[in-house]
Amino acid sequence: MSSATRQSNAAARERLEALTDSGQADAAALAADLLAVTSVLDREVGLRRVLTDPAVEGQRKADLARSLFGGKIGADSLDLFSGVVRSRWSNSRDLVDGTEQLAAYAEVIGADKAGALDEVEDELFRFGRVVASSNELRSALTDSVASSAAKAGLVQSLLGGKAKPATTALVTSLVTQPRGRSLEGGLEDFSRLAAARRGRVVALVTVAVPLSDAQKDRLAGSLARLVGRPVHLNIEVDPSVLGGVRVQVGDEVIEGTIAGRLDSARQGLAG
Repeated sequence: MSSATRQSNAAARERLEALTDSGQADAAALAADLLAVTSVLDREVGLRRVLTDPAVEGQRKADLARSLFGGKIGADSLDLFSGVVRSRWSNSRDLVDGTEQLAAYAEVIGADKAGALDEVEDELFRFGRVVASSNELRSALTDSVASSAAKAGLVQSLLGGKAKPATTALVTSLVTQPRGRSLEGGLEDFSRLAAARRGRVVALVTVAVPLSDAQKDRLAGSLARLVGRPVHLNIEVDPSVLGGVRVQVGDEVIEGTIAGRLDSARQGLAG
């Protein structure tokens, strides 16, 4: 990601936070509007090229956005997107990605303000585990032939009334507008976005048996001291690891399971 796109994404998030912190805008409504804009930008290559053309003045881009989306999305959403297109983007795809990420971040903010962000993080992780364990479900959610309405209906049947509204909305957006992302990758992106809202990192912890609350607290504290930031634990129980703990934070893996040590020992003997 170029510095121009990074700066534009950061500026867009700051504007979104200011808008929602003021209490004047509904985060879920903003998310829905921005997702609708994303869909249009994804289809209309010429439009997104004009909106990211460095030779076109920022105000002209904002005026074009208002003429196209005025009356179709809310006033707050229109103001927010007008600011987005005034910024510099390295290429037209970055504008689409940035708008989509802004929609997801609006859902995260709404969950945070409702005091439900921890639950949303956990629900996204658990849903990912369910999908990973069922090839049939994964195929149904990623079927390129199935309509968006059918896939949205499937998500609603799985999560509606059982998960937080933000969780359902995020998963629905992912299966109806994957835009080249894998289902697993999209869910991980959402989890990182939710953790970033709290200034945290996500650690995937694999254990043989469930951890007690005290053990979770001790592990989270130890990892926080190690990485220098608060840590949100996503815990997966896998009896095949036999014992110990395996922790993955980003690309870093701390292997402390019995199965892992046995594998290392076998490799050593084989060498």
